[in-house]
Amino acid sequence: MAAGCYPSSGPLSREVDHLDALACVGETPFARPAVRRPLPRRAAFIRMPRMTDSRLAHAPTPSQPAATRPPALQLGRVRVWPPVLQAPMAALTNLPMRTLAEEAGCGLTVTEFLAAPALAARRPKMVRKLTASRDDRPYSVQIFGRDPNEMRRAAALVVGLGAPLVDINMGCPAKKVTKGSCGAALMREPTLAVELVHAVREGVGERADVTVKMRTGWDEASKNAPELAARVVDAGAVAVTVHGRTREQRFGGTVDLESIRRVKQAVAVPVIANGDIVDLPSLERALEVTGADGVMIGRAACGDPWLFSRVRAWWEGQPIPALPTPTERLGMYRRHLGLYLEIEGETRAVIEMRKFAAWYLREWPGAAQLRKAIYAVEGIPELDAILDDAARLFDGGLDALRSRGVSYNACWPIR
Repeated sequence: MAAGCYPSSGPLSREVDHLDALACVGETPFARPAVRRPLPRRAAFIRMPRMTDSRLAHAPTPSQPAATRPPALQLGRVRVWPPVLQAPMAALTNLPMRTLAEEAGCGLTVTEFLAAPALAARRPKMVRKLTASRDDRPYSVQIFGRDPNEMRRAAALVVGLGAPLVDINMGCPAKKVTKGSCGAALMREPTLAVELVHAVREGVGERADVTVKMRTGWDEASKNAPELAARVVDAGAVAVTVHGRTREQRFGGTVDLESIRRVKQAVAVPVIANGDIVDLPSLERALEVTGADGVMIGRAACGDPWLFSRVRAWWEGQPIPALPTPTERLGMYRRHLGLYLEIEGETRAVIEMRKFAAWYLREWPGAAQLRKAIYAVEGIPELDAILDDAARLFDGGLDALRSRGVSYNACWPIR
């Protein structure tokens, strides 16, 4: 990327072109985004090529599943291979994280969930989150709301910017969402939920397809996912994702795979299982019990995009890649930071990457001290130095460190 400029091609330039086009026809009240600052001189280390590690490298043409694995997903006109989706997560699944997942072998990524009222009003902050995947990969945009007109207008904007799939959030358990009677609260209003699917279908027209993500129900006494799934499919949804918990459970308790199985039996479209799929054993069990056509993986892949590589290898009947080493995890952290620097300024990128440090460094000896050091810096030079220290320390692996009697907690003084 030229210093001080947007790239001449790729998702960022496409986004700017779309925003300019909207401004030209008077559909949005904002002008072209401000030009980004050039990357700092010490940030040169961040300009890393995409990972070419064998565990991340895959043929560009979709492969075939092993004999006992489910085939590719067909979500309307979008073919998804492997049938593994990255879950939408607020403030996480932006373009950098989605890019890493896609490079690792994820079949389809979904944006963080976006508020339909803000999209319908063309608010710049929300519209700029509508970033297309790199290299023309398919992706989905998830929206939430409860007003059919706003949902219709938001969906029209989304597909106008090129998204081939629009997902309706009927599963978010967060209070700030459900207190507005959105997200999982829609499971208590099935008639409105169906009306929203009709509205979004009208908004996308023939340009894209509509999917729905829901929970098993509002609480244990009202597990109505099979009935609601059948109704939203009748209204035009081409697939349903089910998180195997009620809204009352949030992210605690046990995932109810049987409820997902009942949804699969109730509809004739693809059903995607979600919830506590964290490794290959949990993936196999979810598919075995539910009979689902695919799976959706969320926080288990935060700091571990290699999980998608392992899942893809399993799906294709290939040898399962080894778990990443500490050095490889540090390299991926840098790669992730580099992708952030393409869309944010230096300080914002460093701050945003703090939350990922806990995931990339989990289960490391001395990780708490390393995280504290990372949390304390705001610039690339300081972060660069900390990561260089950590890379040198971990070179050779944890066993080598233990054999040298390294005192982990003294390794990274806060600078």
